[in-house]
Amino acid sequence: MRKIVGYCGIICSDCPVLWATLKDDDVERRRVAEMFTRQYRREYRADEINCDGCLSDDSRVFGYCSVCEIRKCGKAKGVSNCGFCADYPCEWLSKLFSEYGKAKETLDEIRREYGIV
Repeated sequence: MRKIVGYCGIICSDCPVLWATLKDDDVERRRVAEMFTRQYRREYRADEINCDGCLSDDSRVFGYCSVCEIRKCGKAKGVSNCGFCADYPCEWLSKLFSEYGKAKETLDEIRREYGIV
């Protein structure tokens, strides 16, 4: 599978939810739900483990992604990801970056690769 980078810089193609969805594998969905329940200390059900990726126009996205302001903004601006946005980094991204620096590294790398910086 090719690398899929979400609007915020999180790599969707590394996500076990996307993999379980693409495989349409209910055993994998249960495994991921159990893993997320332990990891995030909130109950996840196997039927919640469905996502076509952040960039998808489909409404089938995982959990928070359906209400994510970064995703909404990126879709509205029509950018491939936030690395291509003239307002990079915005307040929403800066908050995410403080919690998940890998997303910033990914978007900064894309900006360098395309000569945006």
